[in-house]
Amino acid sequence: MNKFAIVFPGQGSQSLGMMKGIADSPLVLETFSEASSVLGLDLWALVNEGPVEQLNLTVNTQPAMLAAGVATWRVWRAIQGQQPDFLAGHSLGEYTALVAADAISFGDALRLVRLRAELMQSAVPENVGAMAAILGLDDEVVRGVCRDAAEGLVLEAVNFNSPGQVVIAGHQAAVERGMALAKERGAKRALLLPVSVPSHCALMRDAADAMADALAATNISTPTVPVIHNADVLTHTDAGAIRDALARQLYSPVRWVETIVRMADSGVTQIGECGPGKVLAGLIKRIDSRVVGTALIDHGAMIEFSGNLNRGL
Repeated sequence: MNKFAIVFPGQGSQSLGMMKGIADSPLVLETFSEASSVLGLDLWALVNEGPVEQLNLTVNTQPAMLAAGVATWRVWRAIQGQQPDFLAGHSLGEYTALVAADAISFGDALRLVRLRAELMQSAVPENVGAMAAILGLDDEVVRGVCRDAAEGLVLEAVNFNSPGQVVIAGHQAAVERGMALAKERGAKRALLLPVSVPSHCALMRDAADAMADALAATNISTPTVPVIHNADVLTHTDAGAIRDALARQLYSPVRWVETIVRMADSGVTQIGECGPGKVLAGLIKRIDSRVVGTALIDHGAMIEFSGNLNRGL
């Protein structure tokens, strides 16, 4: 059987009714009930009824996406039973991957991601930071844009999502200059993202220091499945190294292209996306033709994916 991997989406894939494809599974309700008990918040009502403004608040989005990813993983495991060869998650999704790998308990991960959201939100005052997607430029050109448009402020390339799709983040004025300069240098589009926090850049260093303290107090076990980390594209077995990778993740780029290429180089031919939406499956298609990405958003998709694995596709 060919190797396969499971990946978990991060913030931005949330939407009202996002669990509807598998909402009839008792495992989903159990997972959300467990999360609600830990957080003192009715997450199931939030993801189904909203209001959407509440769901989109970072402090709510991050735990909701973690619960959604874990619920989807549990349904998938009940259908298929086979452990993947690798796990990974995009930004926040890395915590979901570590729960799936039995490295962090679900309850601890929920507390960590809510704290992570609070720290990120408080690290930069509103309207001070920004993020923008730059489409149609090579990575190195985007890095050059950031260097030239920073003018003493923070401006960095932070999400390498697929070839020709890079997100920049930093101080709002620098991001706006970067968008204009990117267009001058040939970008097809430069889109300001609807976020209140400039993730994965140097403005998150104070948040990372506080996050490191929380991680130091959290029990972390050796993952049962290798988890490829965003910050260094490496797998770690040592709890200290995992804590370090999670803390650095807050101010380091999400190296998603390298993550998928590493999986492909290791013999992975199929990747399932466990969580709401199809964002990562779409990126995988553009990153490496050796790998097929499938969004496991309902029972039918999971059964088909399982069949493809069994047939060695």
